Amino acid sequence: MAFFKKKPKIETPEAETDLDAVMKKFDRESNTRVWEGIPKIIVSCILAAFSLFCIYVTLFTTWLEEIRLTSFVALIILMGFIVFPVKKGKQRVNYMPWYDIVLAIVGPAAFFYFTANALTIIQQGSKFETYQIIIGIIGMLALAEVCRRSVGLPILIVAGCFLIYALTVGLANPSFAGRLNYAVRSLFYSKEGILSTPINTCSKFIVVFIIFGAFLERSGIADFFIQAANAVVGGFSGGPAKVAVVASALEGMVSGSSVANTVGSGSVTIPLMKRTGYKPEFAAAAEAAASTGGQIMPPIMGAAAFLMSEYVMEPYSNIILRAIIPALLYFAGIFITVHLEAKKLGLRGISREELPKFKQLAKKLYLLLPLGLLIYLVSSNTFTIQTSAAISIIVTILVSIPNKETRLTPRKLLDALAAGGQGTIAVAAACGIAGIIGGTITMTGLANVMINAITTIAGDMVIIALFLTMLCCIVLGMGVPTTANYCIMAATCAPILIRMGVPAVAAHFFVFYFGIVADLTPPVALAAYAGAAIAQSNPMKTAFTATKLAIGAFIVPYVFALNPVMLLVDVTGPLQIVTIAVTSLVGIFGVAAALEGYILANMNWFQRILSLAAGLLLIDPKPVTDIIGITIVALIVIWQVFQKKNAQKNQQLKAA
Repeated sequence: MAFFKKKPKIETPEAETDLDAVMKKFDRESNTRVWEGIPKIIVSCILAAFSLFCIYVTLFTTWLEEIRLTSFVALIILMGFIVFPVKKGKQRVNYMPWYDIVLAIVGPAAFFYFTANALTIIQQGSKFETYQIIIGIIGMLALAEVCRRSVGLPILIVAGCFLIYALTVGLANPSFAGRLNYAVRSLFYSKEGILSTPINTCSKFIVVFIIFGAFLERSGIADFFIQAANAVVGGFSGGPAKVAVVASALEGMVSGSSVANTVGSGSVTIPLMKRTGYKPEFAAAAEAAASTGGQIMPPIMGAAAFLMSEYVMEPYSNIILRAIIPALLYFAGIFITVHLEAKKLGLRGISREELPKFKQLAKKLYLLLPLGLLIYLVSSNTFTIQTSAAISIIVTILVSIPNKETRLTPRKLLDALAAGGQGTIAVAAACGIAGIIGGTITMTGLANVMINAITTIAGDMVIIALFLTMLCCIVLGMGVPTTANYCIMAATCAPILIRMGVPAVAAHFFVFYFGIVADLTPPVALAAYAGAAIAQSNPMKTAFTATKLAIGAFIVPYVFALNPVMLLVDVTGPLQIVTIAVTSLVGIFGVAAALEGYILANMNWFQRILSLAAGLLLIDPKPVTDIIGITIVALIVIWQVFQKKNAQKNQQLKAA
């Protein structure tokens, strides 16, 4: 799910076709119907009208929550069937089969029935007629089908497993009809299912930010980020890989899709990395790891920041502040690894002639004004989150006026609103299904079963509970988009850690990080596979390399789970923050060097084992382990200095 999906500048039509094919293969949102001419204008107007409707409702209305949410989901289903075909593959132009037309009428009608009769349904308690249960089933199936088309099967498989459990053994009612009746009432007609926190947060906050991202895309900010990264780090050793890391970190501030980021910036950085001398697998993995990290970069965090705010009941501004240090450490880990790889291979940077000039970039700094304003308004609590986003949209339009290339003309405005509406479909559908998963877990008490199972295995060992939870998150997160991914983790895995004594905000960040890592870890590593398609590398090798590069994502969560100071929890002074940041960075360096096998010279097996052990020791926030870990890393670096000097002397002797 992308808050903005940039179309990179491609030199040849063939390359552009290939990139479109990559997006359609690995990103469900790109598999859309082909509308041209007047039908395209009509569909664009429908999507744009939906965006305006969402902005109006979230800013100006005081509708009953059931009315607001059911009308929102109804419109999502309507647009879902208009935009997304029943299957992948080549689509006929301006064609929508009769069964999709029927579904586009029947599906939304189920939710509009709830909208029209909201007060009656709320007051009728638990007595539901058979036809109402049928309407609920139709609505849920229609939402599931839209989710399948726009998001994919993995999340539906998870939801299906939970529903099967509920309808077979999870609910106490002896008859199947009774269990089905109770499940539909809970999941369709109450706030514990589809209409729960995920869809509520989506309709109130996320949709406005998706629209904001669509406007930012058309302002040219994505190209600016890539040029800025080139100017800052492109000239250093292994410059293109470092550009990928920095650009992805910047783009991550406003983006919500690992695959879209990988394909967008990767179309520029991956060929450059290969040309510089990086292996295809490494080039694709570096871009995939950096692009996936965009999901953990504040202020958007793939929409999870808004959901986390609701789940842990903390202000949104607090969540994005807590996310800064872990995100920077994650990108620092990738940066260190690509630097070590570049030094090991003796790679150079991009020539000065090819690098953008700072004077040219300075003229485009105005593009950052909307984003800077948004961060200020949100952090200062001057306005509500959605109002801050709406104001930033207006500022984006205003700052685009002076430049002809980026000026948002009426056509571009319509395009941005339509893109925002289309981008909301998959996010909202995933949120709705995530609500079903969360509701099923709640009504069956399955969360307690999972908590008891893991706490029994782990005993009093928090580290074991963290490891088992990590495995659950990676498995459940495979192929599931960021927003829904986090919703599932928050309902299933976070309570386990909270029961073990981990602070709520640290528990939620932990499961969020490892849910995101699923985009890189085999066997379902969509971002890595997308990068491999661009680099023409082996997909599985790319996925394993990306996992190695993203080592920070496997270390940092353990650090803040064991010591929440990294998340600014229970901080007594700035020295605590500096200490945890420095020791974590050294730990990441130690592990990265061990995996890469190089610091200043090639490392032997003993050095690599010592370096890995030192890095892992620094995960534990105790002073003793920190001192031992830092000392070992320092000794290895000194060892490497002498090793490099000896190698140079030997070369000089041979030359003489």
